[in-house]
Amino acid sequence: MDYHFNFTIVWRHAWRLWWGLGLSLQIAAASLGLGMLIGIALAVAYTDGGRVTRTAIAGYVEFIRNTPLLLLIYLVFYGIPSIGGFAYDATTSFIFTLAFYAGAQLVEVFRAGLDAVPPGVVDAGRAIGLTPYRNLIYVRLPTAFRISLPALSNAYVSLFKDTALGSVIAVPELTHGAQWINFNTFRILEVYALLTPIYLLTGWIILAALRLLERRYAIVRAM
Repeated sequence: MDYHFNFTIVWRHAWRLWWGLGLSLQIAAASLGLGMLIGIALAVAYTDGGRVTRTAIAGYVEFIRNTPLLLLIYLVFYGIPSIGGFAYDATTSFIFTLAFYAGAQLVEVFRAGLDAVPPGVVDAGRAIGLTPYRNLIYVRLPTAFRISLPALSNAYVSLFKDTALGSVIAVPELTHGAQWINFNTFRILEVYALLTPIYLLTGWIILAALRLLERRYAIVRAM
């Protein structure tokens, strides 16, 4: 049976793709922002904390890492409200799920960044009279953040792609918009022929922009 492409009918509903793309970018940005806060806080606690703290953080990281993201989405959206007796919308649930997922990934990123801060830089902060807290805020964290920029770039692109899983709980992101068009027009090949380059091009633009940011704030090591 011959299949005749017809993009005209798909373009009538293309606004759903652009709307979904914008929401996907917003979800990825919000999730990364919250995930960074979680990752930084737990990385500092792991680096400066005791055995109990490290064990608890390691347990959280291993649980998230070894649980499929799709299962986490279902657990947060369906499981927690049924136990706690409260409800929240799908987009909010999805953002927090991605945030906790990203936070577990970024704990190791920021922990490695903190460990990579040159001891001489920390000692210099102490020498000018900085307290441990001020040394952390003004010396260790800014340096660790710049060291961690390449990994953060990869995390943002990865989170942007992971937003496609929001369609399973009806979050109106990019893939959900494509599914709506497919179900209402039955033009599956045309829809995904548009969806694939949108993801590829957007991911490439994000990565290129973040690479520029990396070069802008890269730490130049003396030879």
